[in-house]
Amino acid sequence: MMQKKVCMLGGFAVGKTSLVRRFVSNVFSDHYHTTIGVTVEKKSVTVDDRDIMLVLWDLYGEDEFQRVRDSYLRGSSGYILVMDGTRKATLDTALALQQTALRTVGTVPFISIINKADVRSEWEIDERTIEQLRAQGWTVLFGSAKLGQGVEELFVALATQLVHAAPIP
Repeated sequence: MMQKKVCMLGGFAVGKTSLVRRFVSNVFSDHYHTTIGVTVEKKSVTVDDRDIMLVLWDLYGEDEFQRVRDSYLRGSSGYILVMDGTRKATLDTALALQQTALRTVGTVPFISIINKADVRSEWEIDERTIEQLRAQGWTVLFGSAKLGQGVEELFVALATQLVHAAPIP
């Protein structure tokens, strides 16, 4: 079975842990717990009749006081950039983290998701900004860890990119 390290990157409280929990255990909790350092979860998916074990590194959220360590990113086959649609500042954090990842692991597959699609009317990230990201080559998905919307699709889409980027043994 192919095994791939995937880092969850994003600002403080954007929903990285909630997305991982929803994907791995199909659970959502309204109680917020700050990730200290890194939490590792695993789940396998099947892409094109190939099993792939996603080793999900849920990294603490970056903010003005805390920066993601390059050492956590090393060895990553891909990453997911998570933004909170209700907080435009999380887009700036995602942009900075994408540059950090690019410097640390190079050009590897990544997907971005704007979380909290269940409260789309409260979003501060507008359609024009989303189109600009897509024009730069970003895959931008919408999801809700709370409702489970787009979560499976997010991880399967990245796994598909990882399978197609990997040499076939």
